[in-house]
Amino acid sequence: MATGTEPRPGTDDSSDARGGVQSATRAAIPVGHLRTDRWWFSPALTAAGLLAFIVYSTWRAFANTDYYSAPYVSPFYSPCLAENCETMRGGPNWEIFGSWWGLSPALLILIFPLGFRLTCYYYRKAYYRGFWASPPACAVAEPHKKYTGETRFPLILQNIHRYFFYAALLVAGILTYDTALAFRNSEYEWGHMGLGTLVLLINIVLIWAYTVSCHSCRHIVGGRLKHFSKHPVRYRLWGWVGKLNERHALLAWASLISVAVADFYVYLLATGAFDDPRLF
Repeated sequence: MATGTEPRPGTDDSSDARGGVQSATRAAIPVGHLRTDRWWFSPALTAAGLLAFIVYSTWRAFANTDYYSAPYVSPFYSPCLAENCETMRGGPNWEIFGSWWGLSPALLILIFPLGFRLTCYYYRKAYYRGFWASPPACAVAEPHKKYTGETRFPLILQNIHRYFFYAALLVAGILTYDTALAFRNSEYEWGHMGLGTLVLLINIVLIWAYTVSCHSCRHIVGGRLKHFSKHPVRYRLWGWVGKLNERHALLAWASLISVAVADFYVYLLATGAFDDPRLF
């Protein structure tokens, strides 16, 4: 055929191991893709950003120090579920695991927000492309010989995202409580606000926006309804969540950055790098 779409002679699905656009059932295009832009920049930038957060959060999670500076607590360590936590007056000290837990208490709680983000639809697309090149970009063939999607272990576990959503709601609620406690001074007197209060406030707003913009939240609010007219309240909520869902990728990155900034700010205060500026 003049269009060059006929399978190449002597090839079949089993003999052609190159995969992607070079398989026998695809058009006979001699190159892997026809894109002339810098298509690789976006997945490379995504991979770099996620890798930077992984390195930073791993360091802070295992540090087990400098995560509390009255009245601020790092979002990486809240709630604190072991006896080896620093005493936080009025804070989230819930010694559920007792004295037998000798590792960093952050490891007990970070599994929930980490699981929520790891199974998030946007983050799945981001790290599939950034780290696995599956696919590296739109209209660019992935280098893998076969594709099984999320039908096999371990990727089939991505389906538990909806359950991590409920855990993320609980964590966001606790961080909201921490933000309310931040309207105290270092002597735990109410009616005060420092720069740290503003940092935690911005962080919790972004965390809530990211959480409720989740696809699972949108389905819970308005999914499985046959007639929106019979459920006007859920329809209105579904519309609001849908608006946020359009910005889900932006909120995913903004909240990821804000939670790291909030932790690092508390770290600087706890190490005595500077004193928290008081706004009132």
